Amino acid sequence: MKFEGKVIKYGDNVDTDVIIPARYLNTSDHSELAKHCMEDLDATFVTRVNKGDVMVAGYNFGCGSSREHAPIAIKASGISCVIAKTFARIFYRNAINIGLPIVESPECANDAEENDRLEIDLEKGFIINYNKGKTYRIEPFPEFIQKIIVAGGLMARTKKEALPTETD
Repeated sequence: MKFEGKVIKYGDNVDTDVIIPARYLNTSDHSELAKHCMEDLDATFVTRVNKGDVMVAGYNFGCGSSREHAPIAIKASGISCVIAKTFARIFYRNAINIGLPIVESPECANDAEENDRLEIDLEKGFIINYNKGKTYRIEPFPEFIQKIIVAGGLMARTKKEALPTETD
């Protein structure tokens, strides 16, 4: 799995309440959530984000309340991958469960600047920052997580495994 896009950068302790404010939790419409992604922190996000862009942040990304709406809003906005120094554990799990690739790389998060172009390869375990001419090693995703991401999330993967195939 490879992703390539420009950086949209944030700092430390970006919590789920600013990723998607509570006033929008009454909908499960992904496109509606995307319209309000990051609006309390960055009112320009939805006008700047393009399909494939990469969100980069500091420590403790996704802290706060446990809401699946946060990674859903990020993914639905067009972000292909989130790179942070660290993630709140519940956000990490929720992101994988909905099929949003996330990667911990303190070095890349330190170096990356707004609009840098990154390539992320989750199978081979590297990130390239083309603007900086630097490559960062990351832990490749285990095969079972790669399958969840490729399927579009845990539920999609489970449904795929549960359905009989033509060879069954």
